[in-house]
Amino acid sequence: MVISGGDRGGPRVKLKWPVAIKTEKGSMEGVTLDLGTDGAFVSCAKPLRLNEVFDMVITSPDHEIEAKAEVIWSNIYGPDDDITPRGMGVRFLKISGKDRKAIAKAAVEHLRSKEADPGALEAFQTLIIEPDETSKE
Repeated sequence: MVISGGDRGGPRVKLKWPVAIKTEKGSMEGVTLDLGTDGAFVSCAKPLRLNEVFDMVITSPDHEIEAKAEVIWSNIYGPDDDITPRGMGVRFLKISGKDRKAIAKAAVEHLRSKEADPGALEAFQTLIIEPDETSKE
């Protein structure tokens, strides 16, 4: 399933990958519930406050993805259920091109395994095409 929406930069897919969050106050664990090349929703017991900037490491099946992120939405006090899980929406402020491409490749693989929205699949595929590959088609 593809999640797109509102003020997000691009589409997201439902990928559950472990996350380690490091702040000035300490560290905590979480898991992504949706992920895109621009950010993620991280389910965690104690979400950070709005606009807080932190370092995170997402453990994908292939390698660790490092990013600096900012909290743009937080469910600190609301219910913790399937409709509104406890956690926070984050925007990547700094992430390598290699890691962004790894997320896009995982999203494409995930979408190909489902009945996906062709527009979302195309959006992720454009992020993983190498510049020299376009001349081969």
